[in-house]
Amino acid sequence: MAEVGVAAEDELTAGAPAPDLLSLHETIAGMFAKQGDWRRAYEHLRSALDIARAGSLRDTLTSSYNRRYLDQRLPGLPAARGLAVALIDLDRFKHVNDTYGHLLGDRVLCRVADLLQEELPPDGFCARYGGEEFALVLPGVDAPRAVRIVEAARTRVARHPWSELQPGLRVTISAGLAHASAGPVSAQRQLLRADNLLYAAKRAGRNKVAYHDRETTHVITHSE
Repeated sequence: MAEVGVAAEDELTAGAPAPDLLSLHETIAGMFAKQGDWRRAYEHLRSALDIARAGSLRDTLTSSYNRRYLDQRLPGLPAARGLAVALIDLDRFKHVNDTYGHLLGDRVLCRVADLLQEELPPDGFCARYGGEEFALVLPGVDAPRAVRIVEAARTRVARHPWSELQPGLRVTISAGLAHASAGPVSAQRQLLRADNLLYAAKRAGRNKVAYHDRETTHVITHSE
């Protein structure tokens, strides 16, 4: 029986597919428990728990973080060194689903998530906020840099060769960017400000980034 347990553990370390790691750890833990090797059984159960916990914070479709992770992480981030939150929405995504089908729509969501996660600062992260909405959280950046990061993400999406997925397909995003740099700012207020700015970007014609300084709301204009 011991040989079976070692063989299974070797299979794990040899690189089993990631989706099977949870069940594999649980199986190996059961094998070691039957042998009375409680220490090694416990180690594999802890690994299974870590995998399950990490999986609960990831969006199952896009593999980006999910709303639960955002709700847990955002309130603990300090604004003293700058904290930017951008809410991003895919423009006319219902038209994509209605025209090309939900399977291609899912592929679009995955590709957009990948593009949004490029070139983020070290502590920054992307989370799927819900449906076709994503949140970019950028700790430790000043307002001008936050604008550059979000505008670069918008540009990557707009210039991506979407026709390679489906001829005629075009995908753009709109973004509302809220920035805080001093004093306590609640996560809920930060998200609400970003959401209001997102609608300003939509009203301005979509495929735009809206942000607010001390005096007024700005919408980045461009030609794509």
